[in-house]
Amino acid sequence: MKRALVTGVTGQDGSYLAELLLAKKYKVFGMVRRASTENFERIEQIRDKITILQADLLDQLSLIALIESVEPDEIYNLAAQSFVPTSWIQPSLTGEFTALGVTKMLEAIKLVNPKIRFYQASSSEMFGKVLETPQNERTPFYPRSPYGVAKVYGHFITVNYRESYDMFAVSGILFNHESPRRGLEFVTRKISDCAARIKLGLAKELRLGNLDARRDWGFAGDYVRAMWSMLQQNEPEDFVVATGIAHSVRDYVETAFDHAGLNWKKFVKVDRSLFRPAEVNHLLGDASKARTLLKWKPETDFRGLVTMMVDADLARLHPRRKGR
Repeated sequence: MKRALVTGVTGQDGSYLAELLLAKKYKVFGMVRRASTENFERIEQIRDKITILQADLLDQLSLIALIESVEPDEIYNLAAQSFVPTSWIQPSLTGEFTALGVTKMLEAIKLVNPKIRFYQASSSEMFGKVLETPQNERTPFYPRSPYGVAKVYGHFITVNYRESYDMFAVSGILFNHESPRRGLEFVTRKISDCAARIKLGLAKELRLGNLDARRDWGFAGDYVRAMWSMLQQNEPEDFVVATGIAHSVRDYVETAFDHAGLNWKKFVKVDRSLFRPAEVNHLLGDASKARTLLKWKPETDFRGLVTMMVDADLARLHPRRKGR
């Protein structure tokens, strides 16, 4: 039985990945930080099937002790300060967790067992002010937020350990991926939640920033399959994971509200205070390498993703709607 350690296991991606690994008969260990309030909502359905252990990306000794205890074959580093707007408010903290935390994990692996296979969660936000469209593994990075800058560091330190110490360390450059488990602070979930609330008479309007920003949106449940596949390859390589189709925030709003039976123009207000200090206007991924080498492709299309999220929020806010 293979053993996998997942940091950020209580997050969106971590919960879907843990489910996938369990289905593949792994022994799954999830790393969490000690916190005054622990939220296991996303993994409640598998809580008794995985082992939760405490450690901290900023504490090197705790990572070493964790890896020695778990003896994993694979480590998936999904933990980070991952909300872009927060990275402007807390740039130093974002750098510590999202950048230096990767170094501490890689160093711990090197010290305990450099044969462990390591996956780093890189991000399309690294492309930022894009220098070519679509973006692939060879596209230069031009990050436009402290989060994007920190992710570039995490990406290149992973490359550096791979090349310096012959470690199987890879990065998945994942474009935006969403689900009903997405945090309410993220724009896609904010849209689906508010559309459901307005439909049920629980809210009257939705305030958003840049409606023209375009993103390549996919389903998180599809994307974790690519993460796993990267660690099953014969050679360590980085991969872009994306649908290859971009939509605007306006498209997302229109699709969500239409599914809820609402005219979005009556409820959505543009709020200039919600615009980013440095905007990322258009992200579009070219996942040709992943499709060819990993045999990966997304199974959920844009409309399927949006309607899934709206239906889930309607059911959560109005339980009697479940199954409709």
